[in-house]
Amino acid sequence: MKRIKAIYPGSFDPPTNGHLDLIERGSKIFDELVVAILRNPEKDPLFSVADRRKMLEAMTSGFDNVSVDTFDGLTVDYALRVEARAILRGIRAISDYEYELQMALMNRKLQPGLETVFMMPAEKYSYLSSRLVREVAQLGGSIECLVPDLVEQKVREKIDVAHKFANREQSAGKTPSEAKSKFRKKKL
Repeated sequence: MKRIKAIYPGSFDPPTNGHLDLIERGSKIFDELVVAILRNPEKDPLFSVADRRKMLEAMTSGFDNVSVDTFDGLTVDYALRVEARAILRGIRAISDYEYELQMALMNRKLQPGLETVFMMPAEKYSYLSSRLVREVAQLGGSIECLVPDLVEQKVREKIDVAHKFANREQSAGKTPSEAKSKFRKKKL
């Protein structure tokens, strides 16, 4: 009997309870699940790839058949390298479906033997995205029920440092957007 290995690719910046929900449920379906963090040079991430990897490894340590890895380039090329037969993707809304369908069809064109499996999140996470978590945290809102405790702590630390830096720069006569831009450049 063939073992089915799947990858769950994404940026995970930051990892959310919605991601953890799909990881947990995916671990029950697939013999092996690799959470694959995409290194995307076009995005301005809140966390480094190394930080995201550490958080995801801590979040998934209780799953015997889940591992965490990083990759760049095409998802289908990465899937071939790790001998995965499926790609796990979450769909929250119609807008996700349209985008994910295009990606799945392109992936099938590039690698016909690789299947894409779509999963709906638990209802309580159907609105949740990393982008929304970052925005809520940056505006001072609570992200307590949106991310695991470890991630909440890391986001708060990152946001607090950014606010302190921005306040210091603002005191020096720079606008908040100039200070934030300088902070992000310095962070890299």
